[in-house]
Amino acid sequence: MTDDKDVLRDVWFGRIPTCFTLYQDEITEREAEPYYLLLPRISYLTLVTDKVKKHFQKVMRQEEVSEIWFEYEGTPLKWHYPIGLLFDLHASNTALPWSITVHFKNFPEKDLLHCHSKDVIEAHFMACIKEADALKHKSQVINEMQKKDHKQLWMGLQNDKFEQFWAINRKLMEYPPEDNGFRYIPFRIYQFIDSVLPYPTLKSCDFLTSQVHLWIHIRSFLWQQQRDLLYRSYFDQLLQEDSCILWETC
Repeated sequence: MTDDKDVLRDVWFGRIPTCFTLYQDEITEREAEPYYLLLPRISYLTLVTDKVKKHFQKVMRQEEVSEIWFEYEGTPLKWHYPIGLLFDLHASNTALPWSITVHFKNFPEKDLLHCHSKDVIEAHFMACIKEADALKHKSQVINEMQKKDHKQLWMGLQNDKFEQFWAINRKLMEYPPEDNGFRYIPFRIYQFIDSVLPYPTLKSCDFLTSQVHLWIHIRSFLWQQQRDLLYRSYFDQLLQEDSCILWETC
């Protein structure tokens, strides 16, 4: 993967033209003009929207300003999902620019996590990196890195610096020749239809029942999305009868 630099660059520099508008019920001192921005697909909304926040705060009454949050067609946008994922989940069939509504009041506590600073985003990002490396390398690579390496990885993402980021990230994408690959390939399945992956109750960790329950829904979902055969074969091999399914929400 690290040899495919042109592909990595194309992914890194993927952008989504976006129009931010202030929610109509927000109290302003004058009319708020829309704000246009090219959003990087691999970043996070709360990491790249400082200019958006400053733009709208200029017309807001300060006493009316609280934590900023975003929504698309009535759906609050989760800041801890990458921007490209949010777009693909909610707006991939819409015309560009992507129209996002900005709020400064009535934070949807039941739908969104609070994000009071960029330190929160960094902690979430590094947790994801560590989870992935635990599957790929038993956490050996991430644990052998120094604190400055972790910081360079984060700063590369935060500042949109491809070379800075990949100078460190390439270590996480390599494996010894004798291993012939990663231990496991980490991935996440994001639920965007309530009925796709219902949360099971595993009172006694019934191995076979839990796996069949999960696999039926995953296989159905992948087929509906017309994913290629590799993913389906990988799941068939991964879900062995003696493995317990651990469920985790994010």
